[in-house]
Amino acid sequence: MIIFTAVLGFVLTSLGFGATSALAAGESLQGTLINAGQPVAGVVINVSDESGTSAGKATSGADGKWSVTVKGAGTYKVDLDTTTLPQGVTVTNGRPSLTLTVFEGAARNVLFPLGQAAAPGSKPAEPEGSSTADRVFDLIYTGIHFGLIIALAALGLSLIFGTMGLTNFAHGELITFGALGCFLLNVTVGLPLVVSGILAVVLGGAFGWFQDRVFWGWLRNRRTGLIGMMIISIGAALVLRYVYLFAFRGDTKQYAEYVAQPGMDLGIISVAPKNLVMDVVAIVVLLLVSLALTMTRLGKATRAVATNPSLAAASGISVDAIIRLVWTIGGALAALSGVMLGLFQGVNYQMGFQILLLVFAAVTLGGLGTAFGALVGSLVVGLATQLSTLWIPTELKNVGALVVLIVIILFRPQGILGRRERIG
Repeated sequence: MIIFTAVLGFVLTSLGFGATSALAAGESLQGTLINAGQPVAGVVINVSDESGTSAGKATSGADGKWSVTVKGAGTYKVDLDTTTLPQGVTVTNGRPSLTLTVFEGAARNVLFPLGQAAAPGSKPAEPEGSSTADRVFDLIYTGIHFGLIIALAALGLSLIFGTMGLTNFAHGELITFGALGCFLLNVTVGLPLVVSGILAVVLGGAFGWFQDRVFWGWLRNRRTGLIGMMIISIGAALVLRYVYLFAFRGDTKQYAEYVAQPGMDLGIISVAPKNLVMDVVAIVVLLLVSLALTMTRLGKATRAVATNPSLAAASGISVDAIIRLVWTIGGALAALSGVMLGLFQGVNYQMGFQILLLVFAAVTLGGLGTAFGALVGSLVVGLATQLSTLWIPTELKNVGALVVLIVIILFRPQGILGRRERIG
């Protein structure tokens, strides 16, 4: 089985499925200019990188749409040339210039709210300007928001590791499964995004149950070693990733709803309402799952299996049933993480693979097999990832999270909330 999976992954790569850079659309900035429900054409948009060098230029078309392909992930400044706006039309929030971060392989949507120009004699909008403090507060919120998304996936991965001891490298494809399932239901089928997201989470849980029922459970019954199962998970990740590529292609897609929303002014930061809703949902789900693990009989059975499977089985607990339940919960949590990540930065066939390293870092940092540790580790990783861009290029921001991981593991090998264990 191990040899078959490795050979299949090699064959797929040899056939060109591994050439992701050629098939993916790459990073870009895009938007649609609308005034009073009508598209605004002929408006010039200039994009520059952090050094001030021009990164591209676009003019809105008859449908109001514009797009600029950039050289890679990073922070870019987007300037709307107000002199090209139709007479009497202005940017209503007084911000014709925005500084935005483009993630790897993602198309970042840019929103310039347009409306009628202010009447003569009214108070002019405050000049655009972004202080270091404003950027720090924005990065702190973005880090917490990103950390909560990671935490959903990390909690599922931590539960699977806790009950099986398996380091599952295919967990990133469970994240992608949720995002692509939601996209299919929302864009192709035409269901509302909220309904599509809920159904995608249900499908993610069913996919996790199915995997354990027909694949991982069979390997357990054959007493396949953990090293062998880990290698198989790498092959499974490759197979699933390129199945997604074949079915959905390599470009970054967007949901049909809530793609671009005007931010709510919260004083020190401006946050889109969809992000606040996602934060609340993530916090509620994480708390409910964590409390269920500590306060319910099913949670106690899960912890018993994680602590000592043989003793749990001798006590009358069905170990296979508990592990299958954990795979179901893990698949649902990963799918929810994928739905939110797709709303945050777009849907792409390799989005789960791109954050898998951060998910592993969060689980290890918080303490392997601990639910609350996964949450704490994810928040640390999210904040470290975003705040590191104050000193290093955005392309290297993941290094910040990994440096924090290395430093903490050097002084606390069991992780932040992990327990010391005697070996030997």
